[in-house]
Amino acid sequence: MPFVENQGVKIYWDEEGQGPPVLLIMGLGAASALWWRTRPVLAAQYRTIAFDNRGVGRSDVPPGPYSIPAMSSDAAAVLDAAGVARAHVFGISMGGMIAQEFALQYPGRILSLILGCTSAGGPNAVRAEAAATETLKARGAMTPEQAEQAFIPFLYDDSTPRERIEEDLAKRRAWYPPVEGYTAQLQGIFGWQADDRLPQIAVPTLVIHGRNDRLVPPGNGERIASRIPGAQLVLLPSANHMFTTDQPEAAHSAILRFLGDQVKRTAEA
Repeated sequence: MPFVENQGVKIYWDEEGQGPPVLLIMGLGAASALWWRTRPVLAAQYRTIAFDNRGVGRSDVPPGPYSIPAMSSDAAAVLDAAGVARAHVFGISMGGMIAQEFALQYPGRILSLILGCTSAGGPNAVRAEAAATETLKARGAMTPEQAEQAFIPFLYDDSTPRERIEEDLAKRRAWYPPVEGYTAQLQGIFGWQADDRLPQIAVPTLVIHGRNDRLVPPGNGERIASRIPGAQLVLLPSANHMFTTDQPEAAHSAILRFLGDQVKRTAEA
């Protein structure tokens, strides 16, 4: 299994597919295996590179907190290990925060940016309802079974078939994060913001968000899209935080269309 060491931390990564490179960055407490619904769609046309953020999956669990810039440097180390100079970068939730930081810290290494169900932090962020925030903070003390049930209303739309949600839960059960890793990532989220730096991002950007997101309200996506020059915004109806599960066809269509446009633009340049 491929690993790369960054700042003394061993990071697991792998790749699937062939074509232009797309770096996938997962969210809070989630291993890269949880890209299972979206990755095959992308890997049919692209070289997808995914990794386990420090603290989860097969990566090391060093003492925390884990800053967003540190996790962004892990992403850069993964691209180095894969021999990729520049990639399209797709991050969701906390992974979208890491992707924003990556675009700001490594502007020469990014071809385009996709930000899913994420926030730029700071005083202008639209806060989740109190119940969602309290559930996030309490998750480290929950059993996997308790966490599953507690988070369903904040992750999935009421219209999403239960069997589709169960598919996700089955994947999560195999990769439930250690308490230390989850807490260290959460501390990194609360200590980070990029809102005042977003105008510096100069690559084509797609911001995609569920209209019914209760964990990271859609006003955050709207704010990001308004701050990044030329950014496209897609708000998906009948979609909560896990928009690729709530509305997989619409989400994947928007993502593939955006990436296709960027590949065409690069070829014509």
